[in-house]
Amino acid sequence: MTAHDIHALSGAYAVDALDDIERARFEEHLAVCADCRDEVASLRDSAWTLGSLTDTAPPPELRDRLLAGIKEIRPLPPETPAIHEDAAVPAEASSGGRRFGWRTFAAAAAVLAVVGTGTVAAVELTRDDSSQTMTTAERVLSAKDATTVAVDLPGKARARVVRSVSENRAVLVTSGMPAAPTGKVYELWLQHDEVMVPAGLMPAGSDQTFVLEGDAADASAAGITVEPEGGSDEPTSAPIALFDFSQAT
Repeated sequence: MTAHDIHALSGAYAVDALDDIERARFEEHLAVCADCRDEVASLRDSAWTLGSLTDTAPPPELRDRLLAGIKEIRPLPPETPAIHEDAAVPAEASSGGRRFGWRTFAAAAAVLAVVGTGTVAAVELTRDDSSQTMTTAERVLSAKDATTVAVDLPGKARARVVRSVSENRAVLVTSGMPAAPTGKVYELWLQHDEVMVPAGLMPAGSDQTFVLEGDAADASAAGITVEPEGGSDEPTSAPIALFDFSQAT
C-alpha cells in the first residue's frame, strides 16, 4: 500500500468500512498523520450531526449500498504545494497543508444518503451493530489533541503511543513487534510521579492497536517491559521502550 493509498482510507475508516488488515495499517498511519486525524473527526462529526436529525430507520440494504460506494469514492490524500527546483522548502513544509475541498465533500457524501421523502439516514459507525459509539482507540487516535511518541525497537520493529488528554487515554500502536520470549509477556506501564503503574498486557501479534489501562492525562510517560507470564505489579526488568510524553509531537 502506497502513501497515496493510505491517506485515501480516511473516509472508509470513518464509517468502519475497512477490513482488519486495512484498519491496522490505517491506525498505525493515523498515529502520525494529523491531517487524517482531523479528516476522520470531521467526517464523523458530520455523520453524527446529520444522523440525529431523524429517527427514521433506514432500509436494511442501505448500509451495504453505502459501504460499497465508499470503497469506490475515497478522498484524495492531503495535497502538497508544487515545489520548484530553485525554491528552498523547509522540512516541516513537506507534509503540506490540509485541503477540505472536493475530497472531504465526496467522503462525507458517501457517509450519508437521502431516503424516501428526504429524511437523512447515517451509516452506523461501528462494527458492532448493537452499539453506535466509537471505540476508545478510535476516539483517541482521531482526537484533535492527540499527540504521539514513537520508539524504534530491535529488528526494525516500531512502537508509538498516542495520547489524548481530552479522552484521558493512551493507545499503543505496534509494527513488526517480535513475540515475547517463551513464558514471558510484554507489559505496558504508565508513569505517575516517578512510579510505574500497570497499564495492561499486550496481546500476541506483531501489529497491534492496544488501549492502555488507567489515567493517561496526568501520566508523564509510558513504557513496555518484559515480564513473567501473567504480568507483574511493578516492573521486574528495564523497559525495552520508554515513551516520554514531554517529547510528544
